[in-house]
Amino acid sequence: MSNLPAPGVYTVDPVHSNITFVARHLVASKVRGSFGEFSGTITVGDSLDTTSVEATVQASSISTNNEMRDNHLKSADFLELEKFPTLTLASKSISPSGGDNYELVADLTIHGVTKSVTFAVEYLGSGPSFAPGVTVAGFEARGEIDRRDFGVNFEGVLENGNLVVGHKVVLEFTIEASKQG
Repeated sequence: MSNLPAPGVYTVDPVHSNITFVARHLVASKVRGSFGEFSGTITVGDSLDTTSVEATVQASSISTNNEMRDNHLKSADFLELEKFPTLTLASKSISPSGGDNYELVADLTIHGVTKSVTFAVEYLGSGPSFAPGVTVAGFEARGEIDRRDFGVNFEGVLENGNLVVGHKVVLEFTIEASKQG
């Protein structure tokens, strides 16, 4: 079997995990943001075929450290959180890509639209937690989406024709998950 933690159900620890994104802004800079409220499970089976990942993110927890921009991202121009309060991820397949690296293909649902997205995942290792009988495991994942694929079609442009917000969004997850026993 590939290098993964011991089989079992691992619960994502939101205190020690991060769900972040990066989008181009006004051609010259990047806006970085995060989601503060999320949950998830990583079920490690006896093989990659029986290993799965599921996660749910609360759209209302988006933060870019700018209240006006955050409110715009929550609006119908972007996430439309009153209509679509969550973003979800459900794995379809996991395959080895060398060493501690894997390719995760997952159904990602944003703005009520579900598309398959490929993430590069690195397994960072596992070991005992501070709590007796608890094992922790760490992972990092990275993927890219075109926000228009998910019906996020805000197309604000400057006088010179440049987009206010780029189409490509990079998703980065740093995950610590734990299992009992």
